[in-house]
Amino acid sequence: MRILVTGANRGIGAALCTELSTRGNTVTGTARNAPGLAPLDVTDPASISALARGIDAPLDALICNAGVFLDMAQDIDGYPQQMWADSFAVNVTGVFLTVQAMLPHLRRSRTAKIMIISSQMASDEQAPGGCYIYRASKAAALNLGRNLSSDLKSQGISVGIYHPGWVQTDMGGASAEITAAQSATGLADRLEALSLQNTGCFETWDGQALPT
Repeated sequence: MRILVTGANRGIGAALCTELSTRGNTVTGTARNAPGLAPLDVTDPASISALARGIDAPLDALICNAGVFLDMAQDIDGYPQQMWADSFAVNVTGVFLTVQAMLPHLRRSRTAKIMIISSQMASDEQAPGGCYIYRASKAAALNLGRNLSSDLKSQGISVGIYHPGWVQTDMGGASAEITAAQSATGLADRLEALSLQNTGCFETWDGQALPT
């Protein structure tokens, strides 16, 4: 498969590129500014368009992994307005604009797939409080993925939304439960399992269904 991965300069994105390449796929990793990766700022429509124009072959899979968690240390008196705008620009709008720009290339594939990295923190049923911006943005990404799955099914494009696990990255911290490599292995399995039969799924990295 020819696969495009956003946010591939570190953590889960970098591990996904390694895992998917090991499985024999042709993988293009992207980041805002990182050596060896295709330049892409998901908050900049011009950057997204430039990347799309440079693709001259069918795209079999798009993995929307780029994301931010800016409100990790906020309390109820925090959460400034700009933090909301910056978070949604990456975690929600950036996902949609990237999908939109890559659709012409995905439509050229016989089995196109879109993987959106959300979080179990998107679940309305699991709401312990705090992290309001991140939770809201990931819930919006889940909602976006579900609606895309409905609209794109007739075009032969499947969409899955996934929780990557609590991962030992800069975002997850050193005490997290699994390594980036473990998460990437599971997510690569989920990508292979994604089809029009289970499009719209909301699952963990190891294939467990999540409540919405």
